[in-house]
Amino acid sequence: MKKYKLAAILMIIHGGFMELGGVLCMIPCLIYGTDKFDIGKYFSFKLPYFQDNLYLMIVMGAMYGILRLIGAIGLLKNRMWGFVLSVINCVITITLMMFLLPAGIMDGILAGSALVLILTNYYGNKKIIE
Repeated sequence: MKKYKLAAILMIIHGGFMELGGVLCMIPCLIYGTDKFDIGKYFSFKLPYFQDNLYLMIVMGAMYGILRLIGAIGLLKNRMWGFVLSVINCVITITLMMFLLPAGIMDGILAGSALVLILTNYYGNKKIIE
């Protein structure tokens, strides 16, 4: 259970500071307007479609952050749905991390660490073939 707790804390840090923090960065954009506050110079996506739709990406990041927080809370409460939601979040984040650089590196470190902790605690010392 100790590894689950550590993984949940990593996911809370990841969801709280990275994704939901991005929403807080969007507030100046809404107040000052997108023409005065060019968020595109701070984030660079490898795919032009993502770069052209940064504000929609921020909303999607908020959704990931909320789902990550919900999964972490479920994991802390020792619920199977929290376990499954956390694994899904980690796998999707690792898959998509290469499209956002350099922040994707931190995504990979946090999500990868949480996933390793979750899986090593779940499977423990089980062998592939007994």
